[in-house]
Amino acid sequence: MKIRSALFAATLLFAGSAFAFHCPAEMKKIDDALAKNRKLTAAQMDEVKKYRADGEKLHKEGKHQESLDTLAKAEKILGMQ
Repeated sequence: MKIRSALFAATLLFAGSAFAFHCPAEMKKIDDALAKNRKLTAAQMDEVKKYRADGEKLHKEGKHQESLDTLAKAEKILGMQ
């Protein structure tokens, strides 16, 4: 039983690390898409930049799933999804 608990704990730690490494990759995708000057209105551009900044802030706070969810909103506006 102790082995099972230890494996479960290790799995959770690994999953958290996987999310942590995924956030910067998503931020880079957004940055690259913005650099390509997609056809966005000023309002859309402001919204994408806000979601991008909020996603980075959440990542730094260790809230990786929230970060990915926020970055996904920016990606949707950019037409990446």
